[in-house]
Amino acid sequence: MLPKINQMIQFQFVAALQQGEELEFEYKTRIADERGDDFCVEMFINERTGRFQRPSVGDALTAVYVNEEGVKHFFETQVTGFVNDTVQLIRIQKPDPSAITKTQRRNYLRVAATLEIAVLTPQGDRFNALTDDVGGGGVSFICEGSTKLEEANPLDCWLLLPYKNGSLEHASFQAVIVRLNTLATGRLHVMAKFESITDSDRQKIIRYCFERQLDFRNR
Repeated sequence: MLPKINQMIQFQFVAALQQGEELEFEYKTRIADERGDDFCVEMFINERTGRFQRPSVGDALTAVYVNEEGVKHFFETQVTGFVNDTVQLIRIQKPDPSAITKTQRRNYLRVAATLEIAVLTPQGDRFNALTDDVGGGGVSFICEGSTKLEEANPLDCWLLLPYKNGSLEHASFQAVIVRLNTLATGRLHVMAKFESITDSDRQKIIRYCFERQLDFRNR
């Protein structure tokens, strides 16, 4: 069930989280309106300091609300824009009802996507590949079967991210191979998790994932 108008929501910025840490909901807001695929919410308030926090478009959030039966529901969303009403409101993306859970999530959203990725191996070999899926915690890609890779290999990667507005961004990161599979075609399917990535580059990837998820919903 989607949260309703006047519903209070607590949340945390995904970029502020460290992988595997316990999630603390540092901010709160109230749903004031609905517009299309977005909720319009009031300015964010830091629950510890009482200060207002103005987010940026594209900021990813992990949120929780309590329904009428007192059950906590968790979902992921992002800031999509602002509305200048009597007071300024913040637009956040409505979650897909099927993606709302009663369990706190600690994994990042992952979507199927064919993106260009450049890879540098520990041996100094460079190659280009196409991703199979991508998320805020890692990627998988498909490369030639002759590529010399092993599980636990560290990789330096550069990912090209096309957004709906026509802009392109690059995200760079270090990843570690967690699994290798040889496909029927003889090519390698490589699954890797991020070992080192800046908050800004992770945010770029998360923004792409949310846009991609919204495309799937609108089909």
